[in-house]
Amino acid sequence: MNRPPKKRDHCFAALLLITFSVTAAAIDDPLKASIETSIRNNQQEAKTQGRIENLSDKTRAMLEEYQQLSRELELLTTYNDQLQRLLDHQEEEKHSIQGQMAGLEATQREIVPLMLQMTASLQEFVAVDHPFLPEERRLRVAQLQELMDRADISIGEKYRRVLEAYQIEMEYGRTIEAYRGTLKDDADNRTVDFLRIGRIGLYYQTLDRQETGEWNASTGSWQRLPDHYNLSIRKGLRIARKQSAPDLLYLPMPSPQEVKP
Repeated sequence: MNRPPKKRDHCFAALLLITFSVTAAAIDDPLKASIETSIRNNQQEAKTQGRIENLSDKTRAMLEEYQQLSRELELLTTYNDQLQRLLDHQEEEKHSIQGQMAGLEATQREIVPLMLQMTASLQEFVAVDHPFLPEERRLRVAQLQELMDRADISIGEKYRRVLEAYQIEMEYGRTIEAYRGTLKDDADNRTVDFLRIGRIGLYYQTLDRQETGEWNASTGSWQRLPDHYNLSIRKGLRIARKQSAPDLLYLPMPSPQEVKP
């Protein structure tokens, strides 16, 4: 049996094994490198994606903060504009009030002497007018005079009270009135009923209805009337007290006179 060929077969097989191992090793190295490169790339991409997502979150947060700040700025701008309009309006009102105060001071300088003059004129008028309700009217004038000297009463209130007193005096000329009071004449002070018809006639009648008289503005004294006027005066008293319906009265009328205060 020929042995040398068998030895060559073993050598050939060994050679093939070595060649396969070398070839497998050569093939394995690029694959491993490729896998490692792919892994590194994936890791790098993951890091890059993480950075991108982080930047995106920061950008989104910054955008939201910017939008919030923009809304707040818009609200503050609107609020400041409104405040500025209010300040401008208040400034206008301040100038207006200052002008009014200056005008008020000038008005006070004019109105105070006017009120004093009106009060003095009213006092003189009451003194020369028909002597009806003398105590009440003189007291009203005295209160006005006292009021003028009070510092705790405003100018407006003083002026209102003066006008009110004048208004009351004006009403006396449009109304009739009956009241009980004291008749002061040369004879005696007697309690009588007075009848005032506007400012054109002032009469009295004793409580026993037996005597009637009138105020004579020409002489500035009371004078007795004939007895036939007793009934008219009695009727006038009842009408003034609303105890009787309005009716014609036959009474002596004094001639018109101009009374200057």
